[in-house]
Amino acid sequence: MAGGVVVNAAGGKTYPGRMTAFVFFTCLVASSGGLIFGYDIGISGGVTSMDSFLQQFFPSVYAQAEASKDTNQYCKFNSQLLTLFTSSLYLAALATSFVAASVTRVFGRKWSMFCGGLTFLAGSALNGAATDVLMLILGRILLGIGVGFANQSVPLYLSEMAPAKLRGMLNIGFQLMTTIGILAANLINYATVGIEGGWGWRIGLGLAGVPALVITVGALALPDTPNSLIARGYHEDAKAVLVKIRGTDDVHDEYDDMVAASEEASAIEHPWRNILERKYRPQLTVAVLIPFFQQLTGINVIMFYAPVLFLTIGFGDDASLMSAVITGLVNMFATVVSIVSVDRLGRRALFLQGGTQMFIAQIVVGTLIALQFGTAGVGEMSRSNAMLLVLFICFYVAGFAWSWGPLGWLVPSEVFSLEIRSAGQSIAVCVNMTLTFIIGQAFLSMLCTLKFGLFYFFAGWMFVMTAFIAFFLPETKGVAIEEMNLVWSQHWFWGKYVNGDATQHAGGNRRTNGV
Repeated sequence: MAGGVVVNAAGGKTYPGRMTAFVFFTCLVASSGGLIFGYDIGISGGVTSMDSFLQQFFPSVYAQAEASKDTNQYCKFNSQLLTLFTSSLYLAALATSFVAASVTRVFGRKWSMFCGGLTFLAGSALNGAATDVLMLILGRILLGIGVGFANQSVPLYLSEMAPAKLRGMLNIGFQLMTTIGILAANLINYATVGIEGGWGWRIGLGLAGVPALVITVGALALPDTPNSLIARGYHEDAKAVLVKIRGTDDVHDEYDDMVAASEEASAIEHPWRNILERKYRPQLTVAVLIPFFQQLTGINVIMFYAPVLFLTIGFGDDASLMSAVITGLVNMFATVVSIVSVDRLGRRALFLQGGTQMFIAQIVVGTLIALQFGTAGVGEMSRSNAMLLVLFICFYVAGFAWSWGPLGWLVPSEVFSLEIRSAGQSIAVCVNMTLTFIIGQAFLSMLCTLKFGLFYFFAGWMFVMTAFIAFFLPETKGVAIEEMNLVWSQHWFWGKYVNGDATQHAGGNRRTNGV
């Protein structure tokens, strides 16, 4: 076929594309949106384990933790106000995701990223200067608005800019930046906890402005994606960007397919209504269940509350923060494994292996805590058992970092056709933030009530979600986004929902293999 276009295993087209310097730069800058998300996850868990922070803003929690040192370890930090500090961000991100979908569609992906960085910058300043709980919560809400915009736009931007053969690797750059943000936050927590005068937490909260500044300034330097430019009528600009990111002038076939996809999309007046149609049932299911399951892995429980969790099971203050640094390192390096392997092994293989590994780890962690503290929550963990616990938590984090962590964002961002892509990504972000808020708000109460059984609870969900992947998620590696409907039309279960005629652009510009 002209221009080096080949037909992939799904019966769709794969266009020529390579890792040009321009593609690398744009995807690197856009991926920095993950820094703000990851930094917040790491920093919020760290400061809520600092005595000086608790004494100033949550004195009742501090008093309860001190009184519980020799009693029930499961309930020592149980406070709805404390969890509201952490989880209010995700409630704000949830509300923002609907507005962000419209901004992303009407004004483009880059301006949505810019809005996210700007509001996150304002929130970090407010948190760093906070003098009462109200300022903290208001700052968290601004941070949440920033996260809502970034999580809506960045995965879409990366999926649309990357060549199909490299889409998995480049999209996972978002998750890698998230893990770098978590690690940086853990290191800052560790470095500032001992500052004399007890104001180290201000440094941690205020430094959130650094990653916010990176994505804010970076967004101004980025071009928008060809798909977005075409949808907004900037056809010549779109073609120029496509030539730069593909590293060749021979982009006519791919450009024509993008225009055809955009024309179909422009005929859709109500994407929120259309996404409910039967032919989009597979994509809608994935947009809901993948982020739903991602949060029920229990990862944010581990990353939010790692210092608090390690304190709860008997580690000292510095030791708990150091343990969080260790898990942050594992998280970052394991994500690199996913970057290297996702476009070789595929999405399904990583999902299935990682899910099995996480299931085993949750069972072992729950059992270790049960043997040490029982149901009464009273006991002291030996050094050997503590090291074993950290080892299996790292085993769990590694499994997440090369499976559900990056793929939980990658897969929903790549499965939608253009006409419903912004609406679909908004639903995915909405579900993710809703579950993050609910679990974040409920975790400390659940730990107090379910005790070690909480880890068995998450292990049960790991079994369910791994089975879902095995039976219901088709492989999407190497398939051009404009050709993604073909994947669903050939699936043993979802094929009955997808109208065969809907998998072709007007004018017969696409082909199916008749499977």
